[in-house]
Amino acid sequence: MLLTNGRLVFPDEIRDGLSLRVTDGKIVELRTRIEPRPNEEIVSLDGDFLAPGFIDLHVHGAVGRDAMEGTAEAFRAICEYHASGGTTSLCLTTVTASLNEVVRVVRAIGDSVGKIPQLRGAHVEGPFLSPEKAGAQAEEFIVAPREQLVRQLLTAGKAILRVTLAPEIPGALEAISCLTTSGIAVSGGHSAAWDDEARPGFQRGMRQVTHVFNCMSSMRRRGGVRTAGLLEFALSEPEIFCELIADGQHVSPTLMRMLYQAKGAAGICLVTDATAGAGLADGSRFLLGKKECAVRDGACWVEDGSALAGGAACMIDLVRQMVGEVGVPFHEAVRMATETPARAMGWRTKGVLAEGMDADLVVLTPDLKVQRTLLSSRAEQTGAGGIW
Repeated sequence: MLLTNGRLVFPDEIRDGLSLRVTDGKIVELRTRIEPRPNEEIVSLDGDFLAPGFIDLHVHGAVGRDAMEGTAEAFRAICEYHASGGTTSLCLTTVTASLNEVVRVVRAIGDSVGKIPQLRGAHVEGPFLSPEKAGAQAEEFIVAPREQLVRQLLTAGKAILRVTLAPEIPGALEAISCLTTSGIAVSGGHSAAWDDEARPGFQRGMRQVTHVFNCMSSMRRRGGVRTAGLLEFALSEPEIFCELIADGQHVSPTLMRMLYQAKGAAGICLVTDATAGAGLADGSRFLLGKKECAVRDGACWVEDGSALAGGAACMIDLVRQMVGEVGVPFHEAVRMATETPARAMGWRTKGVLAEGMDADLVVLTPDLKVQRTLLSSRAEQTGAGGIW
């Protein structure tokens, strides 16, 4: 396939006049003039934007389906919905439940990796969280990460790519060391940590924080002294990547601007934190774990309104929000959804338009709507509308 007449989005600029050739799921040529080959499909983008496919590291569900169902059918429905929003790689995310249940779901995710093209692996959110910052997570299943439990989690296999935990709880530092040694990214979240409790986690290998500003500690008094929490620690530490749910519901534009000024596009990973309510009409009800939830005014809430229950947006919605409401340059908003999360996870063939990279691509109209999504791996692809 040869793609021409597009505006190509790179991490630091947008360039016109380039053509891009895809062969066997890889970008093999990217330059100003590429002569078509016999029988090659030629796609004229007619001035639309061509960007790397979006990467979402935090997805619980969509269209009434939840990752905790633990079935390939549910996983496929979730992944295909998010592909319609430009996402070509994602981590299906578990909620706090019994560890046996979490392990069951992670193993099922592992069985579907390679069969569902968007699915990269699992993000385990809990049960190693702070009860003080549970949010919509089930408090009755929150436990400290004792060695035996961490080892049990690791029996789920190589599908686990990320784990969110609270770095201040008993056993967390040992767990961070064990997980990072096993090649798993650790993200601080659902945490009441003081900054001097967060730093040892960083020293053990924690390099990410989960849904910044949400369910995490911030500045408060300790012994009369104003002292930072996990939020301020993450903002001040250049090596920490910050997840941001930029849906206009979880975090205000002013706070998002503050984060952008502190971290820049290179330090922010846009995530949807989408739950089963994503893609459902207002008034729809769904489950997050065992909790009854509902979609209200375009957001997902625990039924009693006590807490947000994840997101209802696609990744393209977040990119539009960053551009339109926060004032971030378009190419930098795209970077937060592509190159930055790929770099945070060490995915060296994702997130950038360059020769040798995977041909995960999204075509966006000038008003930032998804026109087409191209997946480098189309194993068992069902041909959802708008997907090449």
